[in-house]
Amino acid sequence: MSPDVAERLFSPARLARLTGLVRVDPSLVAHTLTGPGLDPAVAAALADAELLITGWGAPPLTAEVLEAAPRLRAVVHAAGTVKHHVTDACWERGIVVASAAGANALPVAEYTLAAILFSGKRVLGSAHRFREVRGSLDRHQELGPAGNYRRTVGIVGASRIGRRVIELLRPFDLDVLLYDPYIDAAADEAATLGVEQMPLDELCARGDVVSVHAPQVPATRHMIGAAQLAAMPDGATLINTARGSLIDEDALLPHLVAGRLNAVLDVTDPEPPPPHSPLYDLPNVLLTPHVAGSLGGEIHRMTDHALDEVERYVKGLPFEDPVHASTLPHSA
Repeated sequence: MSPDVAERLFSPARLARLTGLVRVDPSLVAHTLTGPGLDPAVAAALADAELLITGWGAPPLTAEVLEAAPRLRAVVHAAGTVKHHVTDACWERGIVVASAAGANALPVAEYTLAAILFSGKRVLGSAHRFREVRGSLDRHQELGPAGNYRRTVGIVGASRIGRRVIELLRPFDLDVLLYDPYIDAAADEAATLGVEQMPLDELCARGDVVSVHAPQVPATRHMIGAAQLAAMPDGATLINTARGSLIDEDALLPHLVAGRLNAVLDVTDPEPPPPHSPLYDLPNVLLTPHVAGSLGGEIHRMTDHALDEVERYVKGLPFEDPVHASTLPHSA
């Protein structure tokens, strides 16, 4: 990881906890692990390392890196996905991997919960209208059937975040639908989650709010496309905190420009949108700069989770939240 990432992840107290768990030089942060210009101190530490702690921007752990790290047995990632740096060579070596993706899921789910409830109350539209009128509004006349009682929310993807959103929605009087081709239908996993499972097109047709939580894999590119968008009811809201590529934005824009649909977009494709994009100015679009994930103090939740995993490893215990190679193709 880069030094600035390390500084955000590890406060002095957390560095002290780390040095109390393992033999480590807290001042040694590697942002590259190969090449002719490799810091000799990094090369020496890598040759002796049994465990790596990684963060955003970590370099790929290639076969060349692993050759230089003959004692490496474990990787603990103090951030979300490990797809960018844990390679097939790691799995072939039998290296065990843990991630703080579960800790990062919580703020995304909290953002999503707020977006769902605000969408039901028509907060974005009413705030825009109030700013125009600058006086009294006939709320019942102008906002129509606003409110969250018995609204239908469609969750696309029973990922960590999708499941956390479902959990956070339980106290509310909402009907929750789910699309996920990977959940266990035989075990009636949807019923266990307290949701109604259905095909994607039907979910989009029934959802007052549709929130996307699927992983970015080839099969999910533009999974919310022209047909799904056309099926969504007038006035429905589409929320995306996953990846921009999951939604066909060329197909979405006409619905937004016409005011037929609303959107809460924390991610886009491309990211950020180009300066001329209508998404910046449409009154029915809340566009945020990829802030749903861990920020500020929330980052320390991921560090604490990672340190818990390091402590488990030191004690000879299995990771609480391991990453498995078999699940990576259809996970974030």
